Amino acid sequence: MNERIKKLKEKIKEHELSGIIVSNPINIRYLTGLTAEGTLIIGRYENNFITDSRYIEEVMNIIKVEDELIVQNLKNLKDEDYEHIFLRDSHVGFEENYITYAGYKELKAKYKVDLVETESMIESLRSVKDEDEIECIKKACEITDNAFNYIVNNLKFGMTEKQLANKIERYMISEGADGVAFETIVASGENSSKPHSEPTDRVIKQGDIVLIDMGAKYHGYCSDMSRTVFVGSCKYEKEYNFVLDQQKKITSSFKAGSNIKTVIDLAEKDYEVDGYEIMHAFGHNLGLEVHEEPALRNKEDSYLEKNMVIAVEPGVYDIGNYGIRIEDTYLVTNTGVEQLTKSDKSIIVV
Repeated sequence: MNERIKKLKEKIKEHELSGIIVSNPINIRYLTGLTAEGTLIIGRYENNFITDSRYIEEVMNIIKVEDELIVQNLKNLKDEDYEHIFLRDSHVGFEENYITYAGYKELKAKYKVDLVETESMIESLRSVKDEDEIECIKKACEITDNAFNYIVNNLKFGMTEKQLANKIERYMISEGADGVAFETIVASGENSSKPHSEPTDRVIKQGDIVLIDMGAKYHGYCSDMSRTVFVGSCKYEKEYNFVLDQQKKITSSFKAGSNIKTVIDLAEKDYEVDGYEIMHAFGHNLGLEVHEEPALRNKEDSYLEKNMVIAVEPGVYDIGNYGIRIEDTYLVTNTGVEQLTKSDKSIIVV
């Protein structure tokens, strides 16, 4: 049996459920590799993928014998067929963080079952990566590094933020990326003080600070990296070194078994001592989505596990003036973390 589906079935049994209705396309892809529209039904004894005629051929070409997946054509199913998928009065899991209330009512009426919240059951499986996932993320990181090296050598004052962002995205696709992991952030000058600034028509000038947040997607898996570079000269060496030191401190404290809250509490104390405001979490897990749980914040009283992939992104911001963020993607190991994005983190002046 497909190892990921096998693990999910074990969780289904632990929670005394008859199965789970998987509606989130990201979770369907994780469990089966399928990107076609449809609904995945994982039961204790049988797995079904319900889709329409447009995708039947595609699905049949992708599914593997070990998936033990029965493909159902939507147009051939009658109301009573849905009721027979589960035993009457069954307790069936559904994705409460994805399904709307209207969707919940539709599922309840269609399957005639008692729907139970699964509390991110599949997402918890996704948080720890297998070897295939790690290789895809490493490739996404390599593409991102190559793109940053390219852009540093081609960044010139007189370009706009939008032009620079477009160059980054086109280059990543030319290097084999499926696309971008998220919309690239290029924020120059005063725009850099907005952590999630969108690229504008602002022209990059001599003396500017330029914050770049970028990531590639490879076979569905994401990378995430931020660098802050300077045009002409660097006026913020002290602030830059503070951010870099924070990233080093956090990552040197991380390994499998590390408590996230304990490590982030220490980082927050450093911010308080140096008078910097904390504008966002210090990082996050990532995989098929660029932001996955757990987040790296002091409210997260949980532990890192081997083969989690995390982005660590401390930053400091002075509203209306500047912003500095350094972010890298790391693989959690038993003894520490392995940095997967390897671009230069020394102060870069172009």
